[in-house]
Amino acid sequence: MLINAQLLLQFQRCQRRPFLDIYGDYQQREVPNELALKIQQDKMLHHQRIVKKLCYYEPDYPPKDWTAGAAATISLMQQGVSYIRRGVLLTTYREKYTLLSRPDLLVKQPGESRFGAWNYVPVDIELGKRPKQEYQVLVAFHAEVLATVQDVTLSKAGLILRDKDQTYVVDLDKWTPQMLNILDEYTQVVESVDAPEIFISRQKCSLCPWYNYCHDIAQAQEHLSLLPGVTPIRYTQLQNLAITSLESLAHTHPSTLENLTGFDRGVAAKLVIQAQSVFTKQPLILANSFSQEYLTFTAPIELYFDIEAQPDLNLNYLLGVLVVDRVAQNEQFYSFLAETPEQEQLIWQQFLNLVNQYPQAPIYHFCAYEVDTVKNLGKLYRTPHSQIRPILSRFIDIYEQLIQSVALPIDSYALKAIARWLGFAWREQEANGAKCIYWYDKWLETGDRSLLTIIQDYNEDDCRATRTVKDWLVSFFKDQSNNINLSQS
Repeated sequence: MLINAQLLLQFQRCQRRPFLDIYGDYQQREVPNELALKIQQDKMLHHQRIVKKLCYYEPDYPPKDWTAGAAATISLMQQGVSYIRRGVLLTTYREKYTLLSRPDLLVKQPGESRFGAWNYVPVDIELGKRPKQEYQVLVAFHAEVLATVQDVTLSKAGLILRDKDQTYVVDLDKWTPQMLNILDEYTQVVESVDAPEIFISRQKCSLCPWYNYCHDIAQAQEHLSLLPGVTPIRYTQLQNLAITSLESLAHTHPSTLENLTGFDRGVAAKLVIQAQSVFTKQPLILANSFSQEYLTFTAPIELYFDIEAQPDLNLNYLLGVLVVDRVAQNEQFYSFLAETPEQEQLIWQQFLNLVNQYPQAPIYHFCAYEVDTVKNLGKLYRTPHSQIRPILSRFIDIYEQLIQSVALPIDSYALKAIARWLGFAWREQEANGAKCIYWYDKWLETGDRSLLTIIQDYNEDDCRATRTVKDWLVSFFKDQSNNINLSQS
């Protein structure tokens, strides 16, 4: 059985993924979405930008004939070429496994090896901006296989990261033992009859082609990983207490959990209420919510603000504002769009002009990105702080208002999950922020204006979804307050 670096990478992110890749029914897999394709394309472009500066050789061999590829790579190493791109390295592991290593580069350096007075160091080219553990483990994997090919053990290898001028040095003395432990765990999983237990981690799972397959199973099981606030550490602690179902967690007293690793009094109480909300399918007030200040009023004029950005270009290309005038009973959406990166300053000024027309209106948004972006754009375009400060003072984060006050019977506190639970529907069902990044890149590449229309519609729907959540929160607290007053009278 072949074990390659890609399988080891996926195993670090999710132990279940490589098992499904090997034994799963591929009809259950989803096709790669636009974001996954964009990441692949961006990584390829980053790779090409690096290697085009080098005079490299590539082994010539029939597709997927790894034995031939390994022989061609060894031939280049024997010749002592300076750089080998996507060389093929093979070695045997525990007799029944073959380790297949294909580092992005093999770089010649002075030293000793079976080839002569030189040896090679593996270097990987990664799209990330920091040397994550998973990257360094893969480089250690390449170095381990390379050691058997050139008969020399290395102490250092390299990573070339995005936006970094120098190659990051990987300490193999540190990372090789960890890599070998991960490799041992991997073989235990793939030798098992059953797939590892599901654990839904939205950030890690979102790009996985098995996500919907696993999510459907998790929903059928009412798996606790679907509950907001259940991290892997907390899940392990719950299992140790034999709290393995939604019902059992909903009936657990918070004091049982608050001294466990990963918990405290606030986390324990909130998690139990969250379980009760999902179990009863009802929104519930968090403890002491009424003793805190929550903005649950309706202003005469309200602004709802949402941004679309392209992080790779360090660009905020769309500033959308929904103006709701409750006195005049009308509303209007303003879409300040930078059709080119150079227009960012223009739309920034357009945004300032609009919000300054309504100096008393609260500016509602969802999560902290809008606040951080206004601060950054103010600095970038040297807008006086005296102009920025009054605007920032009007910002109200509906996400923070909500998560500090209520528990909802949902599996995520993302805007889409909350608004859809309330019955709101986006015009483009599959649209999301990541896809908008892809569509904007395509707009810059093709000039297809229909892509801008989709992005603008999505941005407007985000503003309207934020309004839906805010209005529901106002109504919910008003009803709860009335109920309390009735019970006390």
